Amino acid sequence: MQNPIDDFLAERHVVILDGALATELERRGANLADPLWSAKILLEQPDLIRSVHLDYFLAGADVATTATYQATFEAFERRGLAREAAAQVMRDAVDLAVAAREQFWRVPANRVNRRRPLVAASVGPYGAMLADGSEYRGHYAVSEHALREFHRPRLQVLARSGADLVACETIPCLREALALVRLLEEFPSLSAWIGFSCRDGKRTCEGDLVADCAAALHGCPQVAAIGVNCTPPEFVGDLLGDMRSHTDTPLLAYPNSGERYDAAAKSWHGHAGPVSFAEQSQSWYAAGARLIGGCCRTTPRDIEAIRRQDYGSSLPWK
Repeated sequence: MQNPIDDFLAERHVVILDGALATELERRGANLADPLWSAKILLEQPDLIRSVHLDYFLAGADVATTATYQATFEAFERRGLAREAAAQVMRDAVDLAVAAREQFWRVPANRVNRRRPLVAASVGPYGAMLADGSEYRGHYAVSEHALREFHRPRLQVLARSGADLVACETIPCLREALALVRLLEEFPSLSAWIGFSCRDGKRTCEGDLVADCAAALHGCPQVAAIGVNCTPPEFVGDLLGDMRSHTDTPLLAYPNSGERYDAAAKSWHGHAGPVSFAEQSQSWYAAGARLIGGCCRTTPRDIEAIRRQDYGSSLPWK
């Protein structure tokens, strides 16, 4: 099995991820007041999604993450989409990211000191399908077997979609991460990263120690990277430090902007911290992160600023 993340890291010390998709779509005028969230725009304004992907590539991202985080068969069924129609929307989401990559890559100037970017198919947690903020709480009243049964149909589609890997994102508990990793064994050519959502500098949103998460996932051959996402940036350094002491798997960090999400009101409050997002990424790199980007409320401008950081002269464009 070829691991595309290892291929990148063989040439450089940092892989630049993209930033927020859903909140960036909102910033551009899209209405995401819907249980489908960003997947709603797949049905209504797909070209807007392609445009956001392209802007992240232009900003310096090595990876585009698709608009499939909340695209599940259950959610589409509630909107009246038959199973094959829902599967086609998921494939279309990957095609949009691939099309943006090819548009970017056709321009010779964009290839200078760059590798051909990757497309990561987003796989949100069970809690994202519930659309009630459960990805920031965990404690699902379902078994590990039920979690595998929930994730299997979407993975079956995404494994044959043309994506380079899958991004299992905002996972609130080790139990769901293990369900996903065991399910990956059914797709032996597929590699994935696992990003945990965390409530503080030690634990996942459900309460697992991230050190235990790293130890449990260490050595899993299909796990290309592990780390944290959609977590307040001030917690990231400590979380990565605990993970690094229990694994040599590449670590990833793409936290939110530092604003706080109100799951009941489905809105963001507060402000980002006094230190710029890009400057904070230096501490994530120092703590062991080798895949660095942003999650909710970050923008292409943040990714461009991360790209311009000096990570020990590890980036070829420095």
